Amino acid sequence: MKKLRVFISGQKYFGEQVFSLCQKLDFVEIVGVCAPIDDKYIGKTARKFNIPVVPAGALNADTMPDNVDIGITAHSFDYIGVRTRYKPNIGWIGYHPSLLPRHRGRSSIEWAIKMRDAITGGTVFWLNAGIDRGDIAYQEICFIDPKMYSMDSKKAAKLLWEHELQELGLKLIRQALIDISNGVIIKKPQRKEFSTFEPSTDVKDVFKPDLLMLEQYASGSK
Repeated sequence: MKKLRVFISGQKYFGEQVFSLCQKLDFVEIVGVCAPIDDKYIGKTARKFNIPVVPAGALNADTMPDNVDIGITAHSFDYIGVRTRYKPNIGWIGYHPSLLPRHRGRSSIEWAIKMRDAITGGTVFWLNAGIDRGDIAYQEICFIDPKMYSMDSKKAAKLLWEHELQELGLKLIRQALIDISNGVIIKKPQRKEFSTFEPSTDVKDVFKPDLLMLEQYASGSK
């Protein structure tokens, strides 16, 4: 089993949980994190263990540590630019709470509920230049309780995240790290014909700001 030097870009409770997961794996060394300056979860925990913290928005190939094996996004809204994405020896993985390529975008859980999907799930995938478009590494389903269809979608999404999808993400990331450390790299292209993309439910205009962000950064070199 190979020792993995890991860099985490994340925030809030899930970011801290991924950090704790990595700490528990004896073959993983966390060499740095990227988090908002005021983050009281992963950022605070990293400083407690004297692990370097790159402020959110400042992550690029120059501010990221050298000799990283793999990067992980954990509730991160930082776009990982081209040079940053290719800096780790193996690449970057992220967790998305949907069955990609279904429900790409920031509000994936809400849209699964709004569209009355019977089944959703979580996906660990390899980051590329697109939003939630990289090759799939691991995926697992969970059912949506029909009672959630009549609830406020944000409240229902929060419950589904806290009771199902958060733990599922940690499980899949753990499996990914174990396999990667053993030289097992799984990459399965997403099937474009089944893809959907929905805008953030926090934005009230008719545009898709995530697509605008993609246009702004996809050709960048951060």
